Amino acid sequence: MNQEKLYEEIKADEGEVLEIYKDHLGYETFGIGHLVTKTDPEHGKPVGTPVSSDRVREVFKNDIATSIYYCEAQFNKWHSWPEEVQLIMVNMMFNMGPTRMAKFKNMQTQLSIGDWKEAAVEGRDSLWYKQVTNRAERLMSRLENV
Repeated sequence: MNQEKLYEEIKADEGEVLEIYKDHLGYETFGIGHLVTKTDPEHGKPVGTPVSSDRVREVFKNDIATSIYYCEAQFNKWHSWPEEVQLIMVNMMFNMGPTRMAKFKNMQTQLSIGDWKEAAVEGRDSLWYKQVTNRAERLMSRLENV
């Protein structure tokens, strides 16, 4: 999978902030949508604390690996899908996490049979689509064109 393409796509969707900030839910975050965890050296540091671009890239790499792991666990045909479908699903997983992604039952059914167009229809029929419409439409348009 093209990690650099994935980095650029998700960075464009999430933004990149080189300091600790509070996200829209009030959680301490930095980099490309990385929630500060208790094991992060940034934990407990005040909002506004600078974070290097190398550190942002390091945690992004780990966050992507986690998203790929969850995709492999949730989608039993993951490795047989075209790379474009994998990139789209990793982007969605990164955005939503495994719990919310697991709720896309109809979409998962269509993905499992390789019906990318119908999977895109199901992706559009979701609260996620309403919440992040521009990102979601771009991803679903790509999916229906595989």
